[in-house]
Amino acid sequence: MDRNPGSHPQAGRDTPRVTGPDSDRNSRRTALEVTLAAAQNADGGWGYFPGKQSWLEPTAYALLALADQSGGPVFARGRALLRSWELPGGGWRGCAAINEAHWATSLVVTLHAAIAARDAAYERGVAWLAASIGTEGRLLSRAAHWLRPSIVEFDPALSGWPWQAGASSWVEPTAHALIALRSALAHANNPQLASRIATGKCMLLERRCRDGGWNYGNRRVLGADLPSYPETTALALMALGGHASVQWGTALNQVERSWRETRSPLAQAWLGACLLQYRGERPAPANARAGDDLVVAAVEAIRWDRILA
Repeated sequence: MDRNPGSHPQAGRDTPRVTGPDSDRNSRRTALEVTLAAAQNADGGWGYFPGKQSWLEPTAYALLALADQSGGPVFARGRALLRSWELPGGGWRGCAAINEAHWATSLVVTLHAAIAARDAAYERGVAWLAASIGTEGRLLSRAAHWLRPSIVEFDPALSGWPWQAGASSWVEPTAHALIALRSALAHANNPQLASRIATGKCMLLERRCRDGGWNYGNRRVLGADLPSYPETTALALMALGGHASVQWGTALNQVERSWRETRSPLAQAWLGACLLQYRGERPAPANARAGDDLVVAAVEAIRWDRILA
């Protein structure tokens, strides 16, 4: 049992909840869902902006946002496109023109879990994610780090997930993979999967910046501490799932402050998602800032508190 009250996600609030009326938040989410449905491409997918080529990442986010409408035609067309992008070895291609598995396979696995579609494609996606590893875990990379450890300071024994095969681990794909695999572990007694998740969480904790948040990749390079960023910090906290080593009251109060201060719509969307996961409510923006960015619209509309319950 965790006996440190400051480590609980609901603890230590030093500011009131930043919310508007429930009706305003529901109206905003409904408007975002309408925007996403209207932006669907003829092939059933979504681009990063309306009218642009369909890609796996915005398509998966849009379907997560529309998960409550999984019986409708918009969702069905999107699922059909994802099926056509599935690769036989596990994973999903990034778009129709790419023939290798994409990091956003994590999002598709999360989507399958969200709609309780734990089919063969889901199992292959889980297996592909579990086997994916950053190059820092390979023998040659670990030897190079041992020779010059001060260039980038990190523990090479702790591997997360890369943006693409053959690359080093980064915070964002690691966070997305952990979120996806956590749902799989909840429905399977798999010690290997549990070990992979534990290593990924340790990697995130080891790369936490001195200021308490997360950079995109590492915490210290060439002897200099790197700054954290709001969107990567929110994602890392979402992936850690209440880990006992985090002072959650302090961390979430900082997320709330960052949500008020950031000028980035994407950062605000992820910070709001983090607060929704841990505090059960997403702050209501004073103005709608998603614009034409469909990823921002989807991340803001997704019911992360249900998906990550």
